[in-house]
Amino acid sequence: MVGRNLDAMNTLSRLALPLSTLLLLAACGGIANPFQRADPGPSVAVMSPDGDTVRPQTRPRAEADAALSPLARTAARTADTLDRTTPEERAAATAPATGGQRLGETLASLGNPAEGGFWLRTGLVSEPRPGRVQAPGGASAQVELRPSGNAPGAGSQMSLAAFRAMDLSLTDLHRLEVFTR
Repeated sequence: MVGRNLDAMNTLSRLALPLSTLLLLAACGGIANPFQRADPGPSVAVMSPDGDTVRPQTRPRAEADAALSPLARTAARTADTLDRTTPEERAAATAPATGGQRLGETLASLGNPAEGGFWLRTGLVSEPRPGRVQAPGGASAQVELRPSGNAPGAGSQMSLAAFRAMDLSLTDLHRLEVFTR
């Protein structure tokens, strides 16, 4: 008889946890389910465009090409193809030059790569004049100093040809000394 009572108690103890869980869930029937989706709200009718809907017009290809500059119409995508200076022009720009008045230092970034020649657009000058720029490593180039209209400490932009002649990274900012000639 004791064995039967023990078996019954074992069975009840195994069923106690699932039964208590069911009773607890039944008691919580009024609590909102956090995993249930919220009410989507009223449905909204979406209209599809019809034949009367105004749509953007595409430009004819010839007109779009005519709006581009000659350089942009080419497949030029590298510094080699954008830099149109000749070896003679590069040699003249990098020829050793001394003298001139020091105007100051500037932090230069790459200017418009489609604008050819050797130039520096800076706030250190108020009118175009011949000049020279020199990097801390000693590389220098003779350039046309062009006014930027900004304050002298506002930074400068230098031409692609000048960057390449001085072997400077095109993506970095470079501290340059600026001289007049």
